[in-house]
Amino acid sequence: MEAATTKSPTAANSESLNAPALVAGLRSYFSSGTSADLSWRRRQLMRLRDMLVENEARFIDALHSDLHKAPQEVFTTEISVVRGDIDNALKNLKRWSRIRRAATPLVAQPGKSYIQPEPLGVVLIIGAWNYPLQLLLSPLVPAIAAGNCAVVKPSELAPATSGLIAELLPRYLDRDAFACVEGEVAETTALLEQRWDHILYTGGGQVGKIVMTAAARHLTPVTLELGGKSPCIVADDADIDVTARRIAWGKFTNAGQTCIAPDYLLCTRATAERLLPAIEACVREMFGSNPRDSADYGRIVNDRHTRRIAAYIGDGEVAFGGQMDMGARYIAPTVLRKVPVESAVMQEEIFGPVLPVVELEHIGEAEQFVNRRDKPLALYLFTRDDGVTKRILAQCSAGNVCINDCMMFMAAHELPFGGVGPSGMGAYHGEHGFKTFSHFKAVMKRSYKFDLSVRYAPFSAAKMRLLRLLR
Repeated sequence: MEAATTKSPTAANSESLNAPALVAGLRSYFSSGTSADLSWRRRQLMRLRDMLVENEARFIDALHSDLHKAPQEVFTTEISVVRGDIDNALKNLKRWSRIRRAATPLVAQPGKSYIQPEPLGVVLIIGAWNYPLQLLLSPLVPAIAAGNCAVVKPSELAPATSGLIAELLPRYLDRDAFACVEGEVAETTALLEQRWDHILYTGGGQVGKIVMTAAARHLTPVTLELGGKSPCIVADDADIDVTARRIAWGKFTNAGQTCIAPDYLLCTRATAERLLPAIEACVREMFGSNPRDSADYGRIVNDRHTRRIAAYIGDGEVAFGGQMDMGARYIAPTVLRKVPVESAVMQEEIFGPVLPVVELEHIGEAEQFVNRRDKPLALYLFTRDDGVTKRILAQCSAGNVCINDCMMFMAAHELPFGGVGPSGMGAYHGEHGFKTFSHFKAVMKRSYKFDLSVRYAPFSAAKMRLLRLLR
């Protein structure tokens, strides 16, 4: 690892934060052109990877402290995701950064046209608490790959992870180009008052509106990764055993605190009668008969969210689960039946280990049920029928779709990740992230030869005829 420079601080908090000076320093460094160099970008990406590899045990401890995450869960859903993003960026950086040739019309000949990617400048990345490492550093990867300077703001609700990132980032990344700001509302507000070249925010819709309003004052483009109620449709022909295992994993990983977790289940009553016992059996297989004692089952992030999620359990009939320990921030994996569609658990994003089941007369009702609600961040469909798959894909809009599994599209680095409508705007991951943090500059270069007079006044009928031929 190369030694980082020391001209400007990379970590700040409520006592030391001078947001205008911080941004001005980063902008000055960006103006030097250093970050535009591909070798510099590669070095920063490799340093970021070194940070994850050399401090894996410390990140595992921090995430266990914040969310009671098991080591394997930390590796698969946090560390390996970011490392995969880094490796993919290093592999494809040269291709992503290439100049793209474009056709030049006859009227502009001789000449050539091309599209030249360039970094946006200084960007702000605001992370979320549920995956406090992945959702902060995965967007940073394409920001670096595109040649930007950046400020990252980790979530204060995951203090151990936030503090570790703030400690390590200046040891691995160029201090003149990157900064980590810890803090709460005051620090985030101070950052949002500044002019940025792009803002990427991950979190809830209400704060998303605040971010977008602040960005509008400077006409700053935004990427908003929000959430919503992601439906899980299970057709009558689904493989019940595999479906149950994958739903249990997708819903109860991180104690359900995942923006793309299945938020409610749609199936017929006959399917529910087979599926719900199978999900319960999978929960026992994964976490034992008492998940509270399992080292592999997480905890709710704080007391407020524990109370909020616990209140949902009264919105339906408990099929299994329902146990809770408010002091330990523990809520058992829970499935609800006979849930009124107007109840809170069916109106609000759950973001916890409670899965309501809505029973349909016929699975063909599913698309209408989904389409009467806001467009979700994710949609899941379990079926063997290609006709059902085509119909759902054609009729239901969602940010991301997974057929016969949950959440696994996140493992495909070249798939864009993002919402649609109230579930978000913009996308990142792979080349889509590079494009998010780049400006694709249109360039035309003309020759001094053959300067045709046809476009210049005085105009004439003959010139008009020629222009029609050249268009």
